[in-house]
Amino acid sequence: MPLAMKEAGLVSGIILLILLTLLVDWTVGVLIKDSKLSGQKTYQGLMYFCFGKFGFLIISLFQFIFAYGGMCAYSIIVGDTISTVLSQYISPSFFGYSFLTSRNAIICLTTFLVILPLSLNRDISKLSKTSFLSLIGIMIITFAVIWEGLKVPKELKGDPNQRLTFINKDIFQCIGVISFAFVCHHNSLLILGSLKKPSMDRFATVTHLSTGWSFVVSVAIALGGYLVFTDKTKGNILNNFPQDSLLINFSRLLFAINMFLTSPLECFVCREVILNLLNPNSVIGGGENLSSRQTKENQLFGGIEHFIVTLALILCSLYIALTIDDLGFVLEITGGFSATMLAYILPTACYCKLTAGSMGSKKKLPYLLCIIFGFIVMIISTILSIYNYFFKN
Repeated sequence: MPLAMKEAGLVSGIILLILLTLLVDWTVGVLIKDSKLSGQKTYQGLMYFCFGKFGFLIISLFQFIFAYGGMCAYSIIVGDTISTVLSQYISPSFFGYSFLTSRNAIICLTTFLVILPLSLNRDISKLSKTSFLSLIGIMIITFAVIWEGLKVPKELKGDPNQRLTFINKDIFQCIGVISFAFVCHHNSLLILGSLKKPSMDRFATVTHLSTGWSFVVSVAIALGGYLVFTDKTKGNILNNFPQDSLLINFSRLLFAINMFLTSPLECFVCREVILNLLNPNSVIGGGENLSSRQTKENQLFGGIEHFIVTLALILCSLYIALTIDDLGFVLEITGGFSATMLAYILPTACYCKLTAGSMGSKKKLPYLLCIIFGFIVMIISTILSIYNYFFKN
C-alpha cells in the first residue's frame, strides 16, 4: 500500500483507497446477487451460465493469471525478506554465507524445501486454518512499519516535500496495486457456502467487516510507510528499513512465513483451474461439494500427474521470481490486468446479462459504468506498467 501512495500521490491515493474499497464491497454483493439469480454456486459456473463456453474460458484464464501472479509475487517477497535477515545474523566468515544471503539461492531453497511440499497437499483446507495467524502477523507488521518509521535515519528517508502530493503520474498503476490487495471475488462464493446459515444479509455483514478492516490496515501501513520514505518507497516496504532493526527483521520473517502459507493456496487455485478445464461439469450447474471435487481430482490427477502439474506451476513461478526482482511491477501487472477483470468487469457484466432491460436503462447504468471503468483501468494500467518496466527502468 505505501507503493500505491507513491504512485498516486498522498491525497489521490487515500481517495482511491476509499473509492475502491467501496467498489469492491459493492461488486462482491453484485456477484452474490448473480449467484442467486442464476442458481450457480461457483464463479466459473456463473460465467458459463451467462456467456457459455467463452465465459467459462475467460473466468478460467483470469483466475489462473491472478493466482499465478500471486505465486510469483510471494516468491519475490520470500527472497527479499529471508536473504536480508540471514545477511544480518550470519557471520561473513561462515562458509555458506554467500549462498545463504543470495536472493536467488534463498528463493530456490525455500521453493523446493517449503513451498513445493506444501503445494503438493491435496487437502488445502488444512492451510486455510492458518488465516488467523496470518491476520496477527499483518497486525504486527503494520505496527512495526509505523513504529520503526519514526526512528529511521535521515539518509534513508525520502523527500519531505513530496509527502502532501495531490496526484502523481502513475495513478492507474496504483489502482492495479490496490485491486490486487482487495480482490476476493474468486473465493467469495466459496465463503458464502461455508456459512452455517448462508443469506444475502449475513454475507453482506461479513463483506462489510472484511473490507472495512482491510481498509483500516491498508491506510495505516500506507501512511506509516509513505510519509517516511515518499519518493524512495519500494514495492516491499520492509526493504526500505535498515537491516539491523530487530522488530523489522522479525516482521520480515513473519512476512515470509505468511507467504509460505499463502503461495500453496494460489497454486491450488491454478491447479483447480486446470482440473475444471478437464472436468467442466464440476462447476457447471449446481457444482460439486469440496469432497466430491477432491475425489474427481484424484481420478483425473493421479499421484504422478498431480506431482507433474504442481511441479510445473512451481517451476514457472520460480523462473519469474528469479528473473524479476521488482515486486511493484508484478503487483501492478497482476492487479491491473486480472484483478480488474475479476472484480469490476465480470460481476457487473453477469448482472446485466441476468436482468431484464436494455443496457442503456437507468437500472443498469451503474453496472455499465463499472464495466467501462474496469476496461479503462485494465488497458491503461497494463500498458503503462509494461512500458515503465521495460523502457524506463
